[in-house]
Amino acid sequence: MSLHSAPSAPGASLDLLDQTFQADPYPTYAALRSGPSVVHVPEGEGHNGYWALTRFDDVWDAVRDPATFSSASGLTFFPDEIGQLGLPPTIVMLDPPRHTQLRGLIGRGFTPKRVAALEDDIRTYARSLLDGLVDLHRDFATKIPTFVVAKLLAVPEADWPLFDPWVSALTRVQNAGFDPGALGADTAVTEMFGYFDGLIKARRANPGDDLISALIAAELDGERLTDWDIMGFCFVMVAGGNDTTGALISHSVCLLQDNPEQRAELLADLSLLQTAIPEFLRLESSVQTLGRTTTREVEIHGQVIPAGEKVMMLYGCANRDEDEYGPNADELDIRREFTRMLAFSSGPHFCIGSHLAKLQARVALEELLTRYPQVRADVTNGQRHLSPFTRGWQTLPALL
Repeated sequence: MSLHSAPSAPGASLDLLDQTFQADPYPTYAALRSGPSVVHVPEGEGHNGYWALTRFDDVWDAVRDPATFSSASGLTFFPDEIGQLGLPPTIVMLDPPRHTQLRGLIGRGFTPKRVAALEDDIRTYARSLLDGLVDLHRDFATKIPTFVVAKLLAVPEADWPLFDPWVSALTRVQNAGFDPGALGADTAVTEMFGYFDGLIKARRANPGDDLISALIAAELDGERLTDWDIMGFCFVMVAGGNDTTGALISHSVCLLQDNPEQRAELLADLSLLQTAIPEFLRLESSVQTLGRTTTREVEIHGQVIPAGEKVMMLYGCANRDEDEYGPNADELDIRREFTRMLAFSSGPHFCIGSHLAKLQARVALEELLTRYPQVRADVTNGQRHLSPFTRGWQTLPALL
C-alpha cells in the first residue's frame, strides 16, 4: 500500500455504535477525511477496539489484498459474530483459494443471463405494487428484492412473507453485537436455514428450472457445491440482498427530491439511470462499512496496525472522498462517470449480486417515476433502521 504523510487537520472521533452517527454519518465522515486517514477506536462495550480506513485509495487497496486483510474472522468489529449466531462461514467470510473455488461454482448457476431473464417479471410486479402506494419503502422498495429472490429460488408465493421478519431480525441484531438471544436473531437464523435446507433437499430429489437446482448441478474442475454451500448462499441472498437493494431504491427517491433540477433531467430521459444508479449508491451506500482482520503487521501512511486487529472499511466515507471524486464529491451528479466505486466493495469480494441489484433499481425507478413523476418520500415521518454496518429504512411514507 502506498505511504504518504497524514494531513495535519485533527479530524474527528468515530463510534460506529453511536445512533446519532448512524442516523446521519456524513458530517462525521467529512471531518474524518480532514484528518489522519487511519483512525483507531479504543475498546468499548461489546468489542475489543478496531481501526478504520477513511480514504478511498486505502479502502480500495485493502479489500483487494485478502492475504493481508482477511475476511475469515468475520466482517464486523465484534469478537465472534460467526460463532455467536452459530453460523459456519458463508462465501462472504472466506478467503482465497476456497473463496475463489466457491465463487466460481456459484457463478455457474448465478449467471447474468439468468438475472436478465427476470426483467419482465420484475417490471410486472413493480407495476402491481403502485396501486394505492402508501409507504415507499415497506410497500414498494423492499417488496421487489423479496420477489426477485423468491423467483430465483422458486420459493412458493405463500412463503414470501417469511423473508421480511428474518431480514428485520438480522438487521436489528447488528447493534446488539450479534447476541443470538437478542431481538429474535437466533430464531430467525434457525428458521431460515431450516427452510432452505428443506428446499435444497426437495430440489435434489426433483430438480427444476431455478437457481437452487442450477447450483446443485454446477460443477467446476470436478467439484460440486455441498448443501451447506448452497444454504449459505441462500442466506447471503436473503440477509445481504433484500435490505440493501430496498435501501438503494428508497434512497434514490430521497436524493432526487433533494435535487429537483437533476430530477427533472432524469424524468426527461430515464436512460440517465445508467449513470444515476451508481451515483445514488456512491452517495448513499447501502453497506456503510465492513471489516477485515489483519494477518500481519501493516503500515498505512505511517500508522502501524498490528497483526490480528479488526479494520473497518468505511465504504460510505470513502465513496465521498474528494481526492477520488473531486471537490463536489458530496453532491449528486446523475451524469457523473467514474471507473471506481466501493458500494459493492472490490477485489475478490466484489458483490456477486451487483448486476441483480442494479437491474432491480433501474426497473423499480422506471416504473415508479413513470407512474408518479412527482413522487416524494416523507423523510420527516419515516423511520430509519439504525445499524453500524448498513444504512436504510424501516418505513418511508410516500407523497404522490
